[in-house]
Amino acid sequence: MNDSPARHGYDAGRLNLPFVGISTFGKRPYVEDWSRIDADVAILGAPYDFGTQFRPGARFGPRAVREASTLFSFGHAGAYDHEDDCTYLPEAVRIVDLGDADIVHTDTSRSHANIKAGVNAILDAGALPVVIGGDHSVNIPCIDAYQGRGDIHILQIDAHLDFVDERHGVRFGHGNPMRRAAEKPYVTGLTQVGIRNVSSTAREGYEAARAMGSDILSVRQMRKLGAEAVIARIPQGAKVYVTLDIDGFCPSIAPGTGTPSHGGFLYYEVLEMLQAVAQRHEVAGIDLVEVAPDYDPTGGTAILAAQVLLNFLGFVFEARRTRAAG
Repeated sequence: MNDSPARHGYDAGRLNLPFVGISTFGKRPYVEDWSRIDADVAILGAPYDFGTQFRPGARFGPRAVREASTLFSFGHAGAYDHEDDCTYLPEAVRIVDLGDADIVHTDTSRSHANIKAGVNAILDAGALPVVIGGDHSVNIPCIDAYQGRGDIHILQIDAHLDFVDERHGVRFGHGNPMRRAAEKPYVTGLTQVGIRNVSSTAREGYEAARAMGSDILSVRQMRKLGAEAVIARIPQGAKVYVTLDIDGFCPSIAPGTGTPSHGGFLYYEVLEMLQAVAQRHEVAGIDLVEVAPDYDPTGGTAILAAQVLLNFLGFVFEARRTRAAG
């Protein structure tokens, strides 16, 4: 039997603790019919990992991140941040979970087409797409969905440049997405931050990336500049699509990924860049990829991913509210 409603608003109804119920993202409503999206944000899972070159397992990323996100589902009145003296993600910000794009095993083109269809449905509904991968190749159909919708600039936070053109005939694996993005006429530039150590891309790939408009920064370069200065390098007025590979973080805090690379970012370094981009730019879309939960028995990587996404969404919609009020 459920407890009777309490007198105070935020205590009304069921307690609905994180370990109770169905694990939609943040325990937000599930929308099965993609033609009936009525929301500010729509979450789409893209559980595809056939593009990996080392350890698979990111197909289970969306499920793990959703389950981890229930940790942050307490209450219905948003999350108060005492540092910013702000309540993020109040009830007025409508977030829904669309479930997952259908993945057809071994069939990249059909799987990617299904992901693109989901992002198109979100954009057609006027909502902000948030795609949870899956390996980084899922970014390719995400960016494809922006064709005819105006120019975007891509902010990539990642250990790897992912700018391979073609290798043994492969053009749509998780080492290719930023090259495929740079080829789009509506992608006006890329800011690639966190790139370090042994990369997925050879020297000629770096040269091609810079020639095609990429601004490439390592972790050490970002730390020297600071978060605000890094984001200030993005052209003023650009609409920004953010793609976040969980291996951009140091594996000391995010071991649950297929291609870990030591020397990565810590939590607040990434959070401060995300807050800066939300304050300075319109955020046009988000994907978070490469969470492979089986490599982290603590569940900490998935929790990190969920926490980053929820905080980033809080920054985006607080910035929108502030701009509208000003």
